[in-house]
Amino acid sequence: MYSVVNKYNEQPPRCALVLVPCVISIEADECSEGTDDCHIDALCQNTPKSFNCICKPGYKGDGKQCEDMDECENEYNGGCVHECINIPGNYRCTCYDGFMLAHDGHNCLDVDECMDNNGGCQQVCVNTMGSYECMCKQGFFLSDNQHTCIHRSDDGMNCMNKDHGCAHICRETPKGGVACECRPGFELAKNQRDCSLTCNYGNGGCQHMCDDTDVGPVCGCHQKYALHSDSKTCIETCAVNNGGCDRTCKDTATGVRCSCPVGFTLQPDGKTCKDIDECQEAFNNGGCDHFCKNTVGSFECSCQKGHKLLTDERTCQDIDECSFERTCDHTCVNYPGSFDCVCQEGYTLYGLTHCGDIDECSINNGSCEHSCVNTQGGYECLCPPGQKLHWNKKDCTGKHLNIYCLVRSGDQDKTPVRNSDVIRRMSKGHPLVYICVFLLYVNEDTLPPPIKQKARFKVKDAKCHLRPRNKEKHRETSKPVLQGGPLPCTDDCQVTFVNLKCDSSKKRRRGRKSPSKEVSHITAEFEMEMKEASDSCNLLCVRERMKQRLQSAMRTLRKSINKQQFYIQFSGTEYEVAQKPALHVEQCSTGQVLRDGKCVSCGVGTYYSGDHDQCVVCPPGTYQDTMGQLSCEPCPSTEGQGIAGAKNVSQCGGQCPAGQYSSDGFRPCNPCPLGSFQPEPGRVLCFSCGGGLMTKYEGSVAFRDCEAKVHCAPGHHYNSSNHRCIRCPAGTYQSEFGQNYCITCPGNTTTDFDGATNVSHCKNQVCGGELGDFTGFIESPNYPGDYPSNVDCIWTINPPHKRRILIVVPEIFLPIEDECGDVLVMRKSALPTSITTYETCQTYERPIAFTSRSRKLWIQFKSNEGNSGKGFQVPYVTYDEDYQQLIEDIVRDGRLYASENHQEILKDKKLIKALFDVLAHPQNYFRYTAQESKDMFPRSFIKLLRSKVTRFLRPYK
Repeated sequence: MYSVVNKYNEQPPRCALVLVPCVISIEADECSEGTDDCHIDALCQNTPKSFNCICKPGYKGDGKQCEDMDECENEYNGGCVHECINIPGNYRCTCYDGFMLAHDGHNCLDVDECMDNNGGCQQVCVNTMGSYECMCKQGFFLSDNQHTCIHRSDDGMNCMNKDHGCAHICRETPKGGVACECRPGFELAKNQRDCSLTCNYGNGGCQHMCDDTDVGPVCGCHQKYALHSDSKTCIETCAVNNGGCDRTCKDTATGVRCSCPVGFTLQPDGKTCKDIDECQEAFNNGGCDHFCKNTVGSFECSCQKGHKLLTDERTCQDIDECSFERTCDHTCVNYPGSFDCVCQEGYTLYGLTHCGDIDECSINNGSCEHSCVNTQGGYECLCPPGQKLHWNKKDCTGKHLNIYCLVRSGDQDKTPVRNSDVIRRMSKGHPLVYICVFLLYVNEDTLPPPIKQKARFKVKDAKCHLRPRNKEKHRETSKPVLQGGPLPCTDDCQVTFVNLKCDSSKKRRRGRKSPSKEVSHITAEFEMEMKEASDSCNLLCVRERMKQRLQSAMRTLRKSINKQQFYIQFSGTEYEVAQKPALHVEQCSTGQVLRDGKCVSCGVGTYYSGDHDQCVVCPPGTYQDTMGQLSCEPCPSTEGQGIAGAKNVSQCGGQCPAGQYSSDGFRPCNPCPLGSFQPEPGRVLCFSCGGGLMTKYEGSVAFRDCEAKVHCAPGHHYNSSNHRCIRCPAGTYQSEFGQNYCITCPGNTTTDFDGATNVSHCKNQVCGGELGDFTGFIESPNYPGDYPSNVDCIWTINPPHKRRILIVVPEIFLPIEDECGDVLVMRKSALPTSITTYETCQTYERPIAFTSRSRKLWIQFKSNEGNSGKGFQVPYVTYDEDYQQLIEDIVRDGRLYASENHQEILKDKKLIKALFDVLAHPQNYFRYTAQESKDMFPRSFIKLLRSKVTRFLRPYK
């Protein structure tokens, strides 16, 4: 301890700068310097201003004077069962001859002298408590040295005679007789022959204490021991120090018997219990399917991620995440240990489980030739007025010849030339070389829109049902019939669409007792497309004529229906309006067949054949992309290629491959010229690289084949105007190299920054709101994907009257690297000073349950622009406040979280639902049968809940 004292009581001294006399007083350490006056048998302890003297263990006094404590003076003899010897500052126990000190340093155990060289006995050695005896075989007697044996004789009464009668030592007397003596520690009996044991020999045969009495030695034991039934041995008792046992002690006739509980094994000392490591290979990994964790006296099984432990607490079973609610937006595919979410066509996955509409129009304009309109789950290509969409749904047809030319001059750059420039320069004989390619075909004449006609006919007293007409019945009838009415078109037009619908209703006649009659209506729609006009009749003329013919056909059709003589022939099958539907026979609509008692529409790639009354596969050269149709559409190609059962035009065959084009998209094809590319098959044009860029070769299939001046990395797109790489703006991304577009984020998602390189950077920012009265979730935006930056979500829970809020946080992932920039807080209101129930800004994978400290909850989650994380999905439930004490008793019990099995329950979405049912309404616990409970929860969990719920609901039982 150092202190500086200013001798002059002025400002603090600055000895290094000014010559001011300073006195520096250094406090002494008397203990280290040896200036203390502690006794030699005391310890010196330094203090801030002095020192203390404390006598050493085994000594007593005030430290200045210390004297030895005689531990042997107490009534316990220092705990020694035989002799206690005091030594300075300590003591030690010793044992009598024939005994040895036990491991505890206090008890004395018999020494088996016979184990060492047979105790020195010539023949037989018999061990006794505290000593031993030598004995001889038959025909011999023990000599005076009590170790060797002498052969007996039958001559006279002398010590060599086997019948001399002395128990120990035989002495011959001068008169020729014998006198008996005893070994040391024995006394000669009154019969002058036998010897009586005393405490002076082998402690009288006693293990601990020996007292000589008139009847001989009487044994006694130290106070921590009890006398054995043999009246000599001292044994431990369970009443004293648990008999020295680690765990269970039981008194027996031979002493204490120690035992160990399940999970422990008794060690060779018979006292100590050692934990069994059940997870060792010798124990078959504890019987665990996956992981085994040894604990004191037991073990725990746990499972790999994506699996759960069954109630036998050994077996692991795959978690079927697809059985949970809200796992995937669209399709969930489960597989061992995990699952995958699959989105429907036209949607893409984001946030691990969510599906958002793909904006195909942001991907190279959807490959549309003209304009692109995005729709939910798809998109449409549109054409300008006067053109129609090609069968490939992307190109526009009805075009005139358009020339795309490139001029080449030696090694100079290639420059696109307009059509007018080509004609002018060629006419002047310009020396440059021109390469011209016919890319587009556009017709200047506008195509007329199709003619549409719709009519509604009434059929009296008939049950409306269009069904295939009975051909035999048709042959028999002589009534004139109308086969679809007079054909309204000639070679100048064709019917491209026919739709027939019929519906029936009952119309009540006037008068209360008049029965209602059946009224049916047939709605017919026709659509016709005309061919080219002639010189004598232009398009308007042709259109007017077609309208008149179609209206005339409708009038004839109406007359036929009024005469109940209507049927229509389509695709080789005749259909009529049924007057009386067949009884007990399921009648299917047009384009359907009866399968297993149900009407099923013919699928894509097939059509309904009236002749065979079944669905027939489309033959090669045709296709059908719609269900329930009566015919297949012919493929655009006339080569008859393709597969049987083609489901769309792309399966027709003969299409131009990617990198090529033709006037109709089918062979023969031309390769895309230099400076253009085409990534899709069946196209009628190639896309220009733009900006005067050329491709390395003809027939290029992607923009990456264009010789861009810079190679753009992911997160950027190439701008052909200024030949620079531009970062993808916020809300878009690009994951590939060398692209000339950025993809718009799916659905309502956006990115946290520009230059995004993956769809995973697209995040949904929707969050917050007023939650339900009874159950619900508090979920970070974009969960289980990473939450976006700079969000501020606010939820409120306002439970009904007399209900409180219980919350379970299974796990929460908030990065701690940004110093609590992302925080979840639950409190009574928005006021920072209101009662706070929960607040965290860190990651916790260990679940926790708690009750709200207020009746209402205001919940806020804020994130900064730093790191992001998975976030959280926190379920809650409201419960009757009458059970407040019980609920808090359960959630505050550490056993609820102590076991990994219990923790997994709080993470299991199915079990948490059942758990909430019990926690919110404890009386519902008794609705679950014992078997249901066993199948749901481990035994330890049921035991925990049963004790608390029973004690609360049945306090007097």
